[in-house]
Amino acid sequence: MPNYRRAKVHGGTYFFTVVTHGRAPLLASNDAIETLGDCFRECQERSPFAVDAIVVLPNHLHAIWSLPSDDADYSSRWAWIKKEFTKRRLAAGAQERSISLARHNERRRGVWQPRFWEHVIEDTDDFDRHFDYLHFNPVKHGLVACPHEWQASSFHRWVRKGVYDREWACGGYDGVARRLAGMSETTGEVD
Repeated sequence: MPNYRRAKVHGGTYFFTVVTHGRAPLLASNDAIETLGDCFRECQERSPFAVDAIVVLPNHLHAIWSLPSDDADYSSRWAWIKKEFTKRRLAAGAQERSISLARHNERRRGVWQPRFWEHVIEDTDDFDRHFDYLHFNPVKHGLVACPHEWQASSFHRWVRKGVYDREWACGGYDGVARRLAGMSETTGEVD
């Protein structure tokens, strides 16, 4: 069994990639996104953290979180969010993917991949690259032509705050693509 080591920085800012089981489009409905949002907010009440940015696509999500200065425990937060989302969605009649006997014996369900990918944000430039990558992701996957067209994204919050222009990365996005070149290797994203 591999020995997975997680980066732990108290008060750190982290970029995450969390993927559904078998990359099934389990996050494609408004109900799923609403349930996920409820789970995030409830988790923040239990164990505070800031969601600096997030985008939810049909089969995965990316998020940037900042933890309190005395805290590095993002793993238990993700475990709680994934568990609660799974319970609520299945109780509401959502379908899960079939799983192996080994996964069944581990008491896992066919909703999420067992793990997630994290990256400690190192500096302002690293934050900016991951921030842009996250918000550009629906365009990268061909789901929309412009980030503002994707509703399940913090992009809209950052437009209202003046960080992004509403038309950022619309049309000729070669410059954005060049800036983000190679990001798939640093995000756990499978192209």
